[in-house]
Amino acid sequence: MWVVVVDVRRAELDDLDAILAFAEAVVPLHYTPILGEHAARAQLAWWSRERMAPAVAAGRVHVAATRRDVVGVCETGELDGAQVIWKLYLAPEHRGRSHGVELLRQAVAALPPGARSVDVEHFAGNTRAATFYEREGFAVVRTQPAPPGEPPGSAVVWRRRHLG
Repeated sequence: MWVVVVDVRRAELDDLDAILAFAEAVVPLHYTPILGEHAARAQLAWWSRERMAPAVAAGRVHVAATRRDVVGVCETGELDGAQVIWKLYLAPEHRGRSHGVELLRQAVAALPPGARSVDVEHFAGNTRAATFYEREGFAVVRTQPAPPGEPPGSAVVWRRRHLG
């Protein structure tokens, strides 16, 4: 039986091309049923080299990786002084294997000392993310309505988890 070993670790700048390839392969397919094809492809703007390289260099990106490929990514950052998880994605064939939990655990452990909470946002139509974040202790704090003319699933749900 073939076992694929996945290592969850802090990303390095050498991982950047693999992270961008992962995004191209995973993000549009993930969001097309929720947002439509055009809006799903637009999500890739958040995955550019110019946006990702500084986050990787700052130690705010973690990856789940096999010996050949990046199969998951988690990125943290700040918004108005609050700690935020901006990205947490896994390739479909790696979901349900605890890699997302481990990416989240390592990303939260790497937050700046003294962080009291961490926020995350997801589209309302992303019910898989909603279930995951609820299970991991994130409670809804607010929902931004979908823009006029956009699908209801494009509303943005913000959640917060208080840290020990």
